[in-house]
Amino acid sequence: MRRRRFIGGLGGLVGAGLGSTRGGTAWAAPGTLGEAREWQAVAAPEASPAAHLLDVAAAGPGLAWAVGEEGRDGGVRGTALALVWDGTTWQRTGPRFSGHLRSVAATSDGSAWAIGSDSSGTARLLAWDGMTWQEADYPGRGAAGTSLGRVVTGPRGHVWVSGRAGDGSVLLHGHRGKWTWLPAPPATITIAPTGIHRALCGDIWVCSSELVARWDGQAWTVLPAPGGIRAGFTGLLAVARDDIWLTGYDYGVGGPPGKPPGVRLLHGDGTAWESVTAPFGVGMLSGIVGDARGRPDRIAGWDFWDQTRAHYLRWDGTAWVSERGPVATTPVVMNALAKVPGSDGYWAVGTTSTSASSSAQPRIER
Repeated sequence: MRRRRFIGGLGGLVGAGLGSTRGGTAWAAPGTLGEAREWQAVAAPEASPAAHLLDVAAAGPGLAWAVGEEGRDGGVRGTALALVWDGTTWQRTGPRFSGHLRSVAATSDGSAWAIGSDSSGTARLLAWDGMTWQEADYPGRGAAGTSLGRVVTGPRGHVWVSGRAGDGSVLLHGHRGKWTWLPAPPATITIAPTGIHRALCGDIWVCSSELVARWDGQAWTVLPAPGGIRAGFTGLLAVARDDIWLTGYDYGVGGPPGKPPGVRLLHGDGTAWESVTAPFGVGMLSGIVGDARGRPDRIAGWDFWDQTRAHYLRWDGTAWVSERGPVATTPVVMNALAKVPGSDGYWAVGTTSTSASSSAQPRIER
């Protein structure tokens, strides 16, 4: 079985009436905290075998992007896969380099950024020009020790990318075409942070299994590491500096080939982490989003014991409760979740198989 290889790689997702409509799709206005929703599958363009979408971002109801990879053969990388939503359908768009795209972020004005790497291992930073993706240069590109993890956007054209530079820096900042690695945090880092989050207050958070740190624009604050055994963290939501959520998975010690990971859901107060029991325990949590006020909202997940539908978690004001996607005829593995600005909508993206060498196709739900 190749389940561990594929799932681990993925670690490393209509309203009507008063809703606004763009491009033929109606979305409801933002709802109240804890409202249940009915998830729907959305058609995705056909891709080469072993295709999976790894991230999704939206500028609004009529514009969104999803990125990933297609044509992967086991551990051998395939070709970068990029889709754009025009308000009616998902369509393929460039680029198509040998490698993959793992992260995408958008702004309400229609700009977007994507992160990936090519088959040589060189990290790629891409900007949306309104029609397709264009290459952007950055300090340390192609240099030993440089990697890019995930991207997040802010107001007035600011962009932040987690990763690692040769000097140990973990946060790359871009503004109006100028890119700068920010000072390294006061911590020993061997794993480049892949998680990144921008809080409503403007703080930028980065995370990995050995580092959770906050950049306030002037200096770093390093929190206790979340730890774990063969753990991966897929999402971070900072409601406040003393109210932080982490999602992910942990393979634990040993186990037979194909052993699935265990769910990781942590809540922190800035000084320590507490494990929170999720509605399911075997599988992975693959992303977390907040509502318009930054409060906990939704988590996307893959439930090992019920693989033919996505297992979302909804915050009801006091606890995380189950919310299920539509039943499919294939496995459903959701890898990412994004809130649609200006509505109560979401996009969730993933794939239709747990195996990287199968005929998996992109899976999209809303």
